[in-house]
Amino acid sequence: MQIIIIRLKISGWIMSTSSRTHVLLLIPVALAFLLATPQSSGAHSEPSENGAVKSCETSMEQLRRCYEQSPSLWPPPIIDDRVEFEELGLLPRPPEPDLREKKLRALGERLFFDPILSGSGQITCASCHHPDQRFADGRRTSNGHSFQEGARNSPSLLNTGLHRTWFWDGRAASLAEQAIEPMLNPVEMAGTREGIESRLNNSKHYRTEFQEIFEGQAITLEHAGEALEAWQGTLRSRSAPFDRFLGGNTNALSDQALLGLHLFRTKARCANCHMGPLLSDQKFHNIGLTYYGRKLEDLGRYNITKEPADVGRFRTPPLRDVAATGPYMHTGNFPHLRGILSMYNAGAPRPKPKENQLKDPLFPATSSLLQPLNLDQHELNALESFLLSLTSGTGNRRVIGTEMEK
Repeated sequence: MQIIIIRLKISGWIMSTSSRTHVLLLIPVALAFLLATPQSSGAHSEPSENGAVKSCETSMEQLRRCYEQSPSLWPPPIIDDRVEFEELGLLPRPPEPDLREKKLRALGERLFFDPILSGSGQITCASCHHPDQRFADGRRTSNGHSFQEGARNSPSLLNTGLHRTWFWDGRAASLAEQAIEPMLNPVEMAGTREGIESRLNNSKHYRTEFQEIFEGQAITLEHAGEALEAWQGTLRSRSAPFDRFLGGNTNALSDQALLGLHLFRTKARCANCHMGPLLSDQKFHNIGLTYYGRKLEDLGRYNITKEPADVGRFRTPPLRDVAATGPYMHTGNFPHLRGILSMYNAGAPRPKPKENQLKDPLFPATSSLLQPLNLDQHELNALESFLLSLTSGTGNRRVIGTEMEK
Protein backbone atom coordinates (compact mmCIF):
# COMPACT_ATOMS: atom_id res chain seq x y z
CA MET A 1 0.00 0.00 0.00
CA GLN A 2 1.31 3.42 -0.94
CA ILE A 3 0.39 6.27 1.39
CA ILE A 4 0.59 9.87 0.28
CA ILE A 5 0.48 12.73 2.80
CA ILE A 6 -2.67 14.82 2.55
CA ARG A 7 -2.99 18.33 3.96
CA LEU A 8 -6.44 19.82 3.82
CA LYS A 9 -7.60 23.27 4.76
CA ILE A 10 -11.09 23.20 6.27
CA SER A 11 -12.53 26.37 7.79
CA GLY A 12 -9.08 27.72 8.56
CA TRP A 13 -7.71 24.47 10.01
CA ILE A 14 -4.92 22.44 8.48
CA MET A 15 -5.31 18.66 8.68
CA SER A 16 -2.27 16.44 8.06
CA THR A 17 -2.19 12.64 8.04
CA SER A 18 -0.18 9.68 6.83
CA SER A 19 -2.65 7.09 8.06
CA ARG A 20 -5.05 5.45 5.67
CA THR A 21 -7.70 5.48 8.39
CA HIS A 22 -7.47 9.24 8.63
CA VAL A 23 -7.28 9.64 4.85
CA LEU A 24 -10.58 7.85 4.53
CA LEU A 25 -12.13 10.39 6.89
CA LEU A 26 -11.91 12.79 3.95
CA ILE A 27 -14.18 10.62 1.82
CA PRO A 28 -17.36 11.64 3.69
CA VAL A 29 -16.30 15.24 3.15
CA ALA A 30 -16.23 14.61 -0.58
CA LEU A 31 -19.58 12.86 -0.36
CA ALA A 32 -21.00 15.88 1.42
CA PHE A 33 -19.79 18.14 -1.42
CA LEU A 34 -21.30 15.69 -3.88
CA LEU A 35 -24.67 15.78 -2.16
CA ALA A 36 -24.62 19.56 -2.06
CA THR A 37 -23.81 19.99 -5.75
CA PRO A 38 -26.67 19.99 -8.28
CA GLN A 39 -26.26 17.68 -11.26
CA SER A 40 -25.42 19.32 -14.57
CA SER A 41 -28.24 20.15 -16.94
CA GLY A 42 -28.93 18.17 -20.09
CA ALA A 43 -28.35 14.82 -18.38
CA HIS A 44 -30.81 11.97 -18.27
CA SER A 45 -32.07 12.24 -14.70
CA GLU A 46 -35.53 10.85 -13.94
CA PRO A 47 -36.70 11.68 -10.39
CA SER A 48 -36.64 8.01 -9.33
CA GLU A 49 -33.12 7.63 -10.71
CA ASN A 50 -31.95 10.76 -8.92
CA GLY A 51 -33.40 9.36 -5.74
CA ALA A 52 -31.50 6.11 -6.18
CA VAL A 53 -28.25 7.99 -6.75
CA LYS A 54 -28.77 10.26 -3.75
CA SER A 55 -29.63 7.35 -1.45
CA CYS A 56 -26.25 5.81 -2.24
CA GLU A 57 -24.48 9.05 -1.32
CA THR A 58 -25.70 9.26 2.26
CA SER A 59 -22.53 7.63 3.60
CA MET A 60 -19.45 5.77 2.45
CA GLU A 61 -20.88 2.56 3.85
CA GLN A 62 -24.07 2.99 1.84
CA LEU A 63 -22.12 3.85 -1.31
CA ARG A 64 -20.12 0.66 -0.93
CA ARG A 65 -23.28 -1.39 -0.43
CA CYS A 66 -24.71 0.07 -3.63
CA TYR A 67 -21.64 -0.91 -5.67
CA GLU A 68 -21.06 -4.31 -4.12
CA GLN A 69 -24.08 -5.50 -6.06
CA SER A 70 -24.05 -6.70 -9.67
CA PRO A 71 -23.37 -3.80 -12.08
CA SER A 72 -26.93 -4.20 -13.37
CA LEU A 73 -28.08 -3.06 -9.91
CA TRP A 74 -25.67 -0.16 -9.53
CA PRO A 75 -27.08 3.36 -9.21
CA PRO A 76 -28.24 4.61 -12.61
CA PRO A 77 -25.58 6.65 -14.42
CA ILE A 78 -26.16 10.28 -15.30
CA ILE A 79 -26.10 10.17 -19.09
CA ASP A 80 -27.27 12.64 -21.72
CA ASP A 81 -30.45 11.64 -23.51
CA ARG A 82 -28.83 11.06 -26.90
CA VAL A 83 -26.16 8.72 -25.49
CA GLU A 84 -26.59 4.94 -25.76
CA PHE A 85 -24.96 3.76 -22.57
CA GLU A 86 -23.29 0.39 -22.00
CA GLU A 87 -22.44 -0.48 -18.40
CA LEU A 88 -18.83 -0.96 -17.34
CA GLY A 89 -17.78 -4.59 -17.20
CA LEU A 90 -15.14 -7.28 -17.51
CA LEU A 91 -13.19 -7.76 -20.72
CA PRO A 92 -14.16 -10.83 -22.76
CA ARG A 93 -11.47 -13.43 -23.24
CA PRO A 94 -10.14 -14.21 -26.73
CA PRO A 95 -11.97 -17.11 -28.40
CA GLU A 96 -10.36 -20.55 -28.18
CA PRO A 97 -8.36 -21.14 -31.37
CA ASP A 98 -8.45 -24.17 -33.65
CA LEU A 99 -5.16 -25.64 -34.92
CA ARG A 100 -4.89 -23.26 -37.89
CA GLU A 101 -5.60 -20.25 -35.71
CA LYS A 102 -2.94 -21.33 -33.22
CA LYS A 103 -0.37 -21.48 -36.00
CA LEU A 104 -1.56 -18.15 -37.39
CA ARG A 105 -1.23 -16.48 -33.98
CA ALA A 106 2.28 -17.87 -33.50
CA LEU A 107 3.25 -16.57 -36.93
CA GLY A 108 1.78 -13.16 -36.16
CA GLU A 109 3.74 -12.92 -32.92
CA ARG A 110 6.99 -13.69 -34.71
CA LEU A 111 6.28 -11.12 -37.42
CA PHE A 112 5.45 -8.47 -34.81
CA PHE A 113 9.03 -8.55 -33.51
CA ASP A 114 10.80 -9.04 -36.85
CA PRO A 115 12.38 -6.06 -38.69
CA ILE A 116 11.89 -7.94 -41.97
CA LEU A 117 8.68 -5.95 -42.38
CA SER A 118 10.48 -2.58 -42.50
CA GLY A 119 12.31 -1.00 -45.41
CA SER A 120 15.48 -0.46 -43.38
CA GLY A 121 15.45 -3.86 -41.71
CA GLN A 122 15.77 -2.06 -38.37
CA ILE A 123 12.20 -1.27 -37.27
CA THR A 124 9.58 -3.68 -35.95
CA CYS A 125 5.96 -3.27 -34.90
CA ALA A 126 7.30 -3.43 -31.34
CA SER A 127 9.42 -0.33 -31.97
CA CYS A 128 6.29 1.76 -31.32
CA HIS A 129 4.33 -0.82 -29.32
CA HIS A 130 6.61 -2.18 -26.60
CA PRO A 131 5.31 -5.10 -24.51
CA ASP A 132 6.92 -3.54 -21.43
CA GLN A 133 5.04 -0.28 -22.14
CA ARG A 134 1.66 -2.04 -22.38
CA PHE A 135 2.18 -2.16 -26.15
CA ALA A 136 2.51 1.63 -26.39
CA ASP A 137 5.90 3.38 -26.32
CA GLY A 138 5.70 6.06 -23.62
CA ARG A 139 6.63 8.83 -26.07
CA ARG A 140 4.68 11.90 -27.12
CA THR A 141 4.91 10.71 -30.72
CA SER A 142 6.98 7.83 -32.07
CA ASN A 143 10.16 7.93 -34.12
CA GLY A 144 10.08 5.90 -37.32
CA HIS A 145 12.23 5.49 -40.43
CA SER A 146 15.43 7.59 -40.30
CA PHE A 147 14.24 8.95 -36.93
CA GLN A 148 11.32 10.79 -38.51
CA GLU A 149 8.73 11.80 -35.94
CA GLY A 150 5.13 10.71 -36.38
CA ALA A 151 2.24 13.14 -36.12
CA ARG A 152 0.19 11.29 -33.49
CA ASN A 153 0.70 9.41 -30.26
CA SER A 154 0.99 5.61 -30.55
CA PRO A 155 -1.86 4.08 -28.53
CA SER A 156 -1.61 0.81 -26.66
CA LEU A 157 -2.48 -2.35 -28.58
CA LEU A 158 -3.92 -4.04 -25.51
CA ASN A 159 -7.52 -5.12 -26.20
CA THR A 160 -7.21 -3.90 -29.80
CA GLY A 161 -9.06 -6.96 -31.04
CA LEU A 162 -12.19 -5.59 -29.34
CA HIS A 163 -12.20 -2.34 -31.31
CA ARG A 164 -14.61 -1.61 -34.17
CA THR A 165 -12.28 0.81 -35.98
CA TRP A 166 -8.57 1.52 -35.69
CA PHE A 167 -6.29 4.55 -35.54
CA TRP A 168 -7.24 7.82 -33.85
CA ASP A 169 -9.34 8.80 -36.88
CA GLY A 170 -10.86 5.37 -37.48
CA ARG A 171 -9.45 5.02 -40.99
CA ALA A 172 -8.82 1.27 -40.73
CA ALA A 173 -11.85 -1.01 -40.84
CA SER A 174 -9.98 -4.12 -39.68
CA LEU A 175 -7.07 -4.96 -37.42
CA ALA A 176 -5.28 -6.49 -40.42
CA GLU A 177 -5.62 -3.19 -42.29
CA GLN A 178 -4.24 -1.38 -39.25
CA ALA A 179 -1.27 -3.76 -39.11
CA ILE A 180 -0.38 -3.27 -42.77
CA GLU A 181 -0.55 0.53 -42.98
CA PRO A 182 2.51 1.31 -40.81
CA MET A 183 4.63 -1.08 -42.88
CA LEU A 184 4.00 1.04 -45.98
CA ASN A 185 4.06 4.46 -44.30
CA PRO A 186 7.27 6.29 -45.34
CA VAL A 187 7.49 7.96 -41.92
CA GLU A 188 6.99 4.77 -39.93
CA MET A 189 8.39 1.46 -41.28
CA ALA A 190 8.95 2.73 -44.84
CA GLY A 191 8.49 -0.63 -46.52
CA THR A 192 7.00 -1.45 -49.92
CA ARG A 193 4.64 -4.23 -50.87
CA GLU A 194 7.15 -5.67 -53.32
CA GLY A 195 10.03 -5.50 -50.86
CA ILE A 196 8.15 -7.06 -47.93
CA GLU A 197 6.68 -9.86 -50.03
CA SER A 198 10.05 -10.58 -51.64
CA ARG A 199 11.84 -10.83 -48.29
CA LEU A 200 9.18 -13.09 -46.79
CA ASN A 201 9.07 -15.38 -49.84
CA ASN A 202 12.86 -15.61 -49.86
CA SER A 203 12.95 -16.68 -46.21
CA LYS A 204 12.98 -20.48 -46.01
CA HIS A 205 11.49 -20.49 -42.53
CA TYR A 206 8.70 -18.00 -43.33
CA ARG A 207 7.98 -19.68 -46.67
CA THR A 208 7.44 -23.01 -44.93
CA GLU A 209 5.33 -21.49 -42.16
CA PHE A 210 3.09 -19.41 -44.44
CA GLN A 211 2.60 -22.23 -46.94
CA GLU A 212 1.48 -24.59 -44.19
CA ILE A 213 -1.19 -22.12 -43.12
CA PHE A 214 -2.18 -20.72 -46.52
CA GLU A 215 -2.01 -24.00 -48.45
CA GLY A 216 1.05 -23.39 -50.58
CA GLN A 217 0.20 -19.89 -51.80
CA ALA A 218 2.92 -17.32 -52.37
CA ILE A 219 3.17 -14.99 -49.37
CA THR A 220 1.32 -11.70 -49.74
CA LEU A 221 1.15 -8.60 -47.60
CA GLU A 222 -2.45 -9.52 -46.81
CA HIS A 223 -1.29 -12.88 -45.40
CA ALA A 224 1.12 -11.05 -43.10
CA GLY A 225 -1.67 -8.69 -42.03
CA GLU A 226 -3.95 -11.63 -41.27
CA ALA A 227 -1.29 -13.24 -39.09
CA LEU A 228 -0.62 -10.00 -37.21
CA GLU A 229 -4.35 -9.52 -36.73
CA ALA A 230 -4.68 -13.03 -35.29
CA TRP A 231 -1.99 -12.47 -32.67
CA GLN A 232 -2.70 -8.83 -31.80
CA GLY A 233 -6.35 -9.75 -31.35
CA THR A 234 -5.37 -11.92 -28.37
CA LEU A 235 -3.68 -9.08 -26.45
CA ARG A 236 -5.62 -8.29 -23.29
CA SER A 237 -5.07 -6.18 -20.22
CA ARG A 238 -4.22 -8.21 -17.16
CA SER A 239 -6.46 -8.21 -14.13
CA ALA A 240 -6.61 -4.81 -12.45
CA PRO A 241 -8.14 -3.89 -9.07
CA PHE A 242 -11.37 -2.86 -10.83
CA ASP A 243 -11.62 -6.28 -12.45
CA ARG A 244 -11.16 -7.96 -9.10
CA PHE A 245 -13.86 -5.73 -7.67
CA LEU A 246 -16.21 -6.72 -10.51
CA GLY A 247 -15.31 -10.35 -9.85
CA GLY A 248 -16.57 -10.16 -6.28
CA ASN A 249 -13.53 -9.00 -4.28
CA THR A 250 -15.23 -6.07 -2.59
CA ASN A 251 -12.00 -4.98 -0.92
CA ALA A 252 -10.20 -4.52 -4.25
CA LEU A 253 -11.23 -0.84 -4.43
CA SER A 254 -10.39 1.62 -1.67
CA ASP A 255 -13.12 3.95 -0.49
CA GLN A 256 -11.47 6.69 -2.49
CA ALA A 257 -11.44 4.65 -5.73
CA LEU A 258 -15.03 3.59 -5.11
CA LEU A 259 -16.09 7.21 -4.75
CA GLY A 260 -14.19 7.83 -8.00
CA LEU A 261 -16.17 5.08 -9.73
CA HIS A 262 -19.40 6.69 -8.56
CA LEU A 263 -18.32 10.13 -9.72
CA PHE A 264 -17.16 8.66 -13.03
CA ARG A 265 -20.69 7.37 -13.68
CA THR A 266 -22.56 10.39 -12.30
CA LYS A 267 -21.43 13.93 -11.53
CA ALA A 268 -18.17 13.82 -13.52
CA ARG A 269 -20.04 12.70 -16.69
CA CYS A 270 -17.16 10.47 -17.83
CA ALA A 271 -19.49 7.61 -18.73
CA ASN A 272 -21.08 9.64 -21.52
CA CYS A 273 -18.07 8.59 -23.62
CA HIS A 274 -16.13 6.07 -21.51
CA MET A 275 -18.33 3.01 -21.10
CA GLY A 276 -18.51 -0.74 -21.55
CA PRO A 277 -15.68 -3.20 -20.85
CA LEU A 278 -13.17 -1.04 -22.78
CA LEU A 279 -14.37 2.16 -21.12
CA SER A 280 -14.83 3.66 -24.59
CA ASP A 281 -17.92 4.22 -26.72
CA GLN A 282 -15.61 3.74 -29.74
CA LYS A 283 -17.14 6.86 -31.29
CA PHE A 284 -15.51 10.10 -32.39
CA HIS A 285 -15.69 13.36 -30.46
CA ASN A 286 -14.15 16.82 -30.60
CA ILE A 287 -12.73 17.64 -27.16
CA GLY A 288 -11.29 21.00 -28.21
CA LEU A 289 -7.78 19.86 -29.19
CA THR A 290 -7.92 20.47 -32.95
CA TYR A 291 -5.42 23.38 -32.82
CA TYR A 292 -7.23 24.76 -35.86
CA GLY A 293 -5.07 27.14 -37.88
CA ARG A 294 -2.06 26.50 -35.63
CA LYS A 295 1.13 24.48 -35.81
CA LEU A 296 -0.38 21.32 -34.32
CA GLU A 297 -3.56 21.45 -36.42
CA ASP A 298 -5.07 18.00 -36.90
CA LEU A 299 -8.53 17.71 -38.46
CA GLY A 300 -8.95 14.14 -37.23
CA ARG A 301 -11.93 12.19 -38.53
CA TYR A 302 -12.63 14.87 -41.16
CA ASN A 303 -9.57 13.71 -43.12
CA ILE A 304 -11.36 10.40 -43.66
CA THR A 305 -15.00 11.38 -44.11
CA LYS A 306 -14.70 14.98 -45.44
CA GLU A 307 -17.76 15.79 -43.34
CA PRO A 308 -17.45 19.26 -41.75
CA ALA A 309 -19.02 17.96 -38.53
CA ASP A 310 -16.07 15.57 -38.15
CA VAL A 311 -13.42 18.30 -37.98
CA GLY A 312 -11.35 17.69 -34.85
CA ARG A 313 -13.10 14.49 -33.89
CA PHE A 314 -10.98 11.60 -32.61
CA ARG A 315 -11.88 8.14 -31.35
CA THR A 316 -12.57 7.91 -27.62
CA PRO A 317 -9.51 6.17 -26.19
CA PRO A 318 -10.13 3.11 -23.99
CA LEU A 319 -9.15 3.60 -20.35
CA ARG A 320 -7.85 0.11 -19.63
CA ASP A 321 -4.28 0.36 -18.26
CA VAL A 322 -4.58 4.13 -18.58
CA ALA A 323 -2.16 4.88 -15.74
CA ALA A 324 0.62 3.06 -17.59
CA THR A 325 0.03 4.26 -21.16
CA GLY A 326 0.76 7.98 -21.07
CA PRO A 327 1.41 10.48 -22.45
CA TYR A 328 -2.16 11.09 -23.51
CA MET A 329 -4.39 12.36 -26.31
CA HIS A 330 -3.64 12.14 -30.02
CA THR A 331 -0.90 14.76 -29.63
CA GLY A 332 0.72 13.08 -26.63
CA ASN A 333 0.89 16.52 -25.03
CA PHE A 334 -0.61 15.47 -21.69
CA PRO A 335 2.00 13.66 -19.56
CA HIS A 336 -0.20 13.21 -16.48
CA LEU A 337 -3.75 12.08 -15.82
CA ARG A 338 -4.32 14.99 -13.47
CA GLY A 339 -3.86 17.47 -16.30
CA ILE A 340 -6.57 15.73 -18.30
CA LEU A 341 -8.93 15.68 -15.32
CA SER A 342 -8.34 19.40 -14.81
CA MET A 343 -9.04 20.08 -18.48
CA TYR A 344 -12.36 18.23 -18.37
CA ASN A 345 -13.24 19.79 -15.02
CA ALA A 346 -13.03 23.20 -16.70
CA GLY A 347 -15.32 22.03 -19.51
CA ALA A 348 -12.57 21.40 -22.11
CA PRO A 349 -11.12 24.00 -24.52
CA ARG A 350 -13.65 25.89 -26.63
CA PRO A 351 -11.71 27.77 -29.29
CA LYS A 352 -13.34 30.93 -30.65
CA PRO A 353 -12.97 31.88 -34.33
CA LYS A 354 -10.90 34.86 -35.26
CA GLU A 355 -12.45 37.53 -37.46
CA ASN A 356 -11.24 35.85 -40.64
CA GLN A 357 -12.68 32.50 -39.46
CA LEU A 358 -16.23 33.61 -38.65
CA LYS A 359 -17.63 32.15 -41.86
CA ASP A 360 -15.29 29.18 -42.03
CA PRO A 361 -17.49 26.05 -42.40
CA LEU A 362 -14.67 23.89 -41.02
CA PHE A 363 -14.12 25.79 -37.80
CA PRO A 364 -14.33 23.06 -35.15
CA ALA A 365 -16.89 22.93 -32.37
CA THR A 366 -16.14 21.24 -29.06
CA SER A 367 -18.64 18.50 -28.17
CA SER A 368 -21.63 19.57 -26.10
CA LEU A 369 -21.13 16.41 -24.03
CA LEU A 370 -18.33 18.30 -22.29
CA GLN A 371 -19.47 20.76 -19.63
CA PRO A 372 -17.81 22.49 -16.66
CA LEU A 373 -17.94 20.03 -13.77
CA ASN A 374 -16.90 22.12 -10.75
CA LEU A 375 -15.32 19.12 -9.04
CA ASP A 376 -13.28 19.90 -5.92
CA GLN A 377 -9.82 18.50 -5.23
CA HIS A 378 -11.14 15.56 -3.21
CA GLU A 379 -13.39 14.53 -6.07
CA LEU A 380 -10.54 14.86 -8.56
CA ASN A 381 -8.38 12.74 -6.25
CA ALA A 382 -11.11 10.11 -6.15
CA LEU A 383 -11.44 10.08 -9.94
CA GLU A 384 -7.69 9.68 -10.33
CA SER A 385 -7.71 6.85 -7.80
CA PHE A 386 -10.42 5.07 -9.81
CA LEU A 387 -8.42 5.51 -13.02
CA LEU A 388 -5.43 3.90 -11.31
CA SER A 389 -7.65 0.95 -10.40
CA LEU A 390 -8.13 0.27 -14.14
CA THR A 391 -4.42 -0.50 -14.50
CA SER A 392 -2.95 -3.93 -13.82
CA GLY A 393 -0.07 -3.94 -11.38
CA THR A 394 -1.59 -1.08 -9.38
CA GLY A 395 -1.97 -1.71 -5.66
CA ASN A 396 -5.54 -2.24 -4.52
CA ARG A 397 -5.49 0.36 -1.76
CA ARG A 398 -3.44 3.23 -3.15
CA VAL A 399 -4.62 6.62 -1.87
CA ILE A 400 -4.29 9.79 -3.94
CA GLY A 401 -3.73 13.06 -2.15
CA THR A 402 -2.79 16.66 -2.82
CA GLU A 403 -1.10 19.20 -0.61
CA MET A 404 -3.08 22.43 -0.62
CA GLU A 405 -1.43 25.72 0.30
CA LYS A 406 -2.83 27.98 3.00
